Amino acid sequence: MVGLIQAWIFAVLAVVLFAVEVFALINALRFRPDAYVAAGRRTKLFWGLLTGLSVLLGFLALPYPVGGGSSMLLMIIGIVIAGVFLADVYPALRQVMGRSRRNRRKRRR
Repeated sequence: MVGLIQAWIFAVLAVVLFAVEVFALINALRFRPDAYVAAGRRTKLFWGLLTGLSVLLGFLALPYPVGGGSSMLLMIIGIVIAGVFLADVYPALRQVMGRSRRNRRKRRR
C-alpha cells in the first residue's frame, strides 16, 4: 500500500517537473538572440540546448510506460537546469524585452 502511494507521488512529481522543464524550453526559444546578449546571459543557442537537455532528462525520469523511469538523479539535474533558466535568465530577458511586471506597473501609474 505504501509503495503504491510512493509510486503515485513520484509519478505526479515527475510529470509536474517535466511540465516546468518544457515551459523553460519554450521560453528559451521564444526570445530573440539579441535579447540574450543585451541581458548579458550567454546565447540563445546555449540556453536552448541546455533547456532541451533538461527536457530530455525530465522525459527519461518519467515513470516506465511513458519515459525510461530511470532515476531521480536525472529528474533533479533537469529541474536544476530549468530552474536556473527560470530564476535568472527568464526575468532578465523579460526586463530587456520590456515585459517585466515592474515595467507594467510603472506604465499603469
